[in-house]
Amino acid sequence: MKFPLTAEEEEFRCNIRDFCADNLPSEISEKVVTGVKLSRDDYVEWQRILARGGLLCGAWPAAHGGHDWSPIKAYLFDEECGRAGAPWLLPFGVNYVGPVIHTYGSEEQKARYLPEIASAQTFWCQGYSEPEAGSDLAGLKMRAVRDGDHYIVSGRKIWTTMAHWADRIFCLVRTDPDVRPQAGISFLLVDLRSPGISIRPIMTMDGRHDLNEVLFEDVRVPVADRVGEENGGWTIAKFLLSNERLLVAEIGKQKRLMEAVRSILSGLADGDAPLSADRAVQARIVELETRLLALEWSALRTVRAAATGHPPAAAVSMLKVRGSELEQALTEFAVEIMGPEAMVYAPKMGLGDADPSQVMRNGAMARMLWARCVTIYGGSNEIQRNIIAKSLIGF
Repeated sequence: MKFPLTAEEEEFRCNIRDFCADNLPSEISEKVVTGVKLSRDDYVEWQRILARGGLLCGAWPAAHGGHDWSPIKAYLFDEECGRAGAPWLLPFGVNYVGPVIHTYGSEEQKARYLPEIASAQTFWCQGYSEPEAGSDLAGLKMRAVRDGDHYIVSGRKIWTTMAHWADRIFCLVRTDPDVRPQAGISFLLVDLRSPGISIRPIMTMDGRHDLNEVLFEDVRVPVADRVGEENGGWTIAKFLLSNERLLVAEIGKQKRLMEAVRSILSGLADGDAPLSADRAVQARIVELETRLLALEWSALRTVRAAATGHPPAAAVSMLKVRGSELEQALTEFAVEIMGPEAMVYAPKMGLGDADPSQVMRNGAMARMLWARCVTIYGGSNEIQRNIIAKSLIGF
């Protein structure tokens, strides 16, 4: 059963699939598929390959170097790249701050920042969460006090993904503490090399360093690097989050995980019988595939609705909840069927090894541990359920 796409959309999907097959370096896709940590150069190389192919910023307006992709084309691009084993397309520049700048930025900001994003020359990160303001984003406390042509910024951002690799960070800051929380926030673009900024690593339970705490101590940021009006940052924050959450179900990645589970299962046995013949295992596979199909259709319907306006907040939140829960279920099931073998992690194992099912088992525990965070980032699932309730029930 396939979601109805137009002939043009089907052709677009095939073109993206072919591009990935022809241009995605095998040494990078092998790392993605086998759970090996990617380097900064891996992420940047793939983004530059996409940029040279004219695909990195395809969803941007043509006036700013894009192709005016429809929401469905942006979805299909994301799905095919994820399924091919491409690195996560770092969204902070392309999908987050880029659209913010070309929608709300000054002409000077557009001329300065957009070309660098479109060519993958600048590595961005996102400064939203704080120690006391994660899911409650309006509770942020990092201050920015006006001093002539600059703001003096002090405070902390936390869980900042890849800040240790980034060149710049976009931040929500409090510029007026005396009004209601949403009304006193501004949106700043900050050079991470500015004096007064320090970055502390946060190690995750899978032993990786992707997250950071970023400390600002009297950092001078030009007023010219404020996007939009002073105290108008909440509107921009909501705009950015709507872009972030629309593709949050990561269907391509989910399909790749489903294929990995099947590959793992093909090499496992219960005594003399293949484990895939076990009725309980078969029932679980059917359940997971049904959930994936339902998620895919829900995502496509939501993306289709986005072509004629903003989809309902409840629909986008449902994608976040169901997508993150499915990723956890898939990675947990892989560990369950493997048992102690799930602990094996050989960083140099590649797809050229003789047993593909063994390759797919590599790093299963690390993938499961990482998946614990997907119900938290991008707006925790508890907050998403509140949005759903408010939207549909009025609570």
